[in-house]
Amino acid sequence: MLRLVECVPNFSEGRDRSVIDTITAELDKAQGVELVDVDPGEATNRTVVTVIGEPDAMVEAAFHAIKKAAELIDMRQHKGAHPRMGATDVCPFVPVSGITMEECAELARRLGRRVGEELGIWVYLYDQAATKEEWRNLANVRQGEYEGLKDRVGDPKWKPSFGPAELNERAGATAIGAREFLIAYNINLNTRDKSYASDIASNLREHGRVKREGDTHPFYIKGDIVFDKKGNKINIPGIFKHCRAVGWFIEEYGRAQISINFTNYKITPPHIVLEEARKQALERGLLVTGSEVVGLIPLEAMLMAGRYYLEKQFKSPGVPEEQIVATAIQSMGLRDVASFEPDQKIIEYRFRKPGRLASLDQRDFADELSSGSPAPGGGSVAALAGALSAALSAMVSNLTFNKKGYEEFNEEMKEVGVTGQTIKDFLLQAIDRDTDAFNQVMAAMR
Repeated sequence: MLRLVECVPNFSEGRDRSVIDTITAELDKAQGVELVDVDPGEATNRTVVTVIGEPDAMVEAAFHAIKKAAELIDMRQHKGAHPRMGATDVCPFVPVSGITMEECAELARRLGRRVGEELGIWVYLYDQAATKEEWRNLANVRQGEYEGLKDRVGDPKWKPSFGPAELNERAGATAIGAREFLIAYNINLNTRDKSYASDIASNLREHGRVKREGDTHPFYIKGDIVFDKKGNKINIPGIFKHCRAVGWFIEEYGRAQISINFTNYKITPPHIVLEEARKQALERGLLVTGSEVVGLIPLEAMLMAGRYYLEKQFKSPGVPEEQIVATAIQSMGLRDVASFEPDQKIIEYRFRKPGRLASLDQRDFADELSSGSPAPGGGSVAALAGALSAALSAMVSNLTFNKKGYEEFNEEMKEVGVTGQTIKDFLLQAIDRDTDAFNQVMAAMR
């Protein structure tokens, strides 16, 4: 399985493009990683960078970027609207594919130790890599910002996870951690009224909304705010955990959107929130025309959505991956206001490299197999035979699923179909993996 991790370092420079370019060049030139996005902010004087790649390569690339930032950014001169405490302010690792959260936490520890020891910078491990419970919250780690770091010198409460006793005043301190993937997602409404989008957003988000009374239906925002005995506004929690949402109007699209950040899509996936938004929009005489993924989205989130909609259609989810993804795109209206090309928007697909042998047609594969070369050989042929067998099993399960008289076997057939597709995909990849492994052995023997 492809092992991918996302890294999102935030550098305390958002105005000097030459400095930003020099730092990000360290990431762009690294082997095994891809620089996905560079987002500088002038008011915040901060640049958010997104990089995706192989775990070990990511640690190496992140280290060199942090080192370069420490050389070019002097925190003693830094001013900006965003909270910050170091030249590299934060550097989280995010599991994407084939890697666990604990493994990402270990990557954070490896990087943190190296930054502390080799660069002499204070490192605080945070979120899922935190060495103290209170450091799980980044706001607690950044308390007092850069200006408050001097007060931490010698204070055992603020002894960093890694780094020297003395403060590196030029570079400040860096928070390195592990967290879940953040999906940026917008739901499109057939209205220009931002307040309507805000009304629905307040119901969806975890934080919720201010309690109101009076004439609140269907637009809750029109009611009168309710206060407690101390004069504080009473808050009503929203429907979904790990969901942040606001309403806004986008001039480019000529419509209002519900803008959402999902901080844990495995608990609250986008398609479930979309369905609730559709329901609430209808209650207000509105329609959801589609939705939009901003940036990248993990393959798992798309597969969760595609399987959900297939089952709503009384179809088996045990179909090829491409069909599941296509179902998700259509059902969520992901091409309503912007393009959605799977090869560009799904993280794993940006790193997908089709196997040379698996991509050959039947005759070309048979011709190459019959040549004088020892590879491909029996292992690749066995993988192909196994893939065809798994595909046949999936075919039978799909023909049986929801067939009249066989409905009682639907759950079993669904399981067989999904398993068959998984084995089929694994073995198709094994056609090339076997030959690659054989060639590596021969090269080593030579």
